Amino acid sequence: MADIVAIIPARSGSKSLVDKNIKVLSGHPLIAYSIAAAKLSKKIDRVIVSTNSKEYVDIARQYGAEVPFIRPDEFSTDTATDKDFLVHAMNYLEENEGSTPEYWVHLRPTTPLRDVKVVDNAIDEIIQDKSATSLRSGHKAPESPLKWFVKDNCYFKGLVSGEDYNLPKEAFKQVYIPDGVVDIVKSSFVMNNNEIHGDKMIGFESPVCTEVDSVEEFEYIQYQIDKNGSELLDYLNQVGS
Repeated sequence: MADIVAIIPARSGSKSLVDKNIKVLSGHPLIAYSIAAAKLSKKIDRVIVSTNSKEYVDIARQYGAEVPFIRPDEFSTDTATDKDFLVHAMNYLEENEGSTPEYWVHLRPTTPLRDVKVVDNAIDEIIQDKSATSLRSGHKAPESPLKWFVKDNCYFKGLVSGEDYNLPKEAFKQVYIPDGVVDIVKSSFVMNNNEIHGDKMIGFESPVCTEVDSVEEFEYIQYQIDKNGSELLDYLNQVGS
């Protein structure tokens, strides 16, 4: 049994951008880029797609991923959590294959332009830290959200006491924005706890990235590929569609 598996969630039914997980980017569906990243990784042994769509199953297999199950509808709603599909996948392998991999590398299709070396570095980091319960990637926020406001009726109110929101940004700790470059969870922790990340979550600093949740973001990623190219696109073009 492979000990490091990539899990790529790709439910159908997105409302923000219809069928965004299979929207065609430079000739290939968005999900193909995450499959390519997992395939090019030197650390990942197995690539699994979790989906509720038979159409997505065919696409995922076309690009070399395994789809050993169809995700149940109750874990495929707008309110379903990462924990839902992860626990379902772990239980399925345990029940049908007799064991489940320890490391689950969560690669979201909506972050298509990740660097494979960054993924492998994240895997190395969590393997080396035996006390870690998980790993999540995030990039530096340009400014602390503690300087922001909420709106109460027509008035702005600070998130901190007094007028500390007026302090210079250097007065606040560096904040990181979670992104979809790479998350890693451990089945030994997830299966024995009521959470997936735990209190020893490695903060893995990743490059700034764009995630697809709107037409504008998709168009910007297309612009990035057109301008800079992509090793993932090169791989996909080589293996064919």
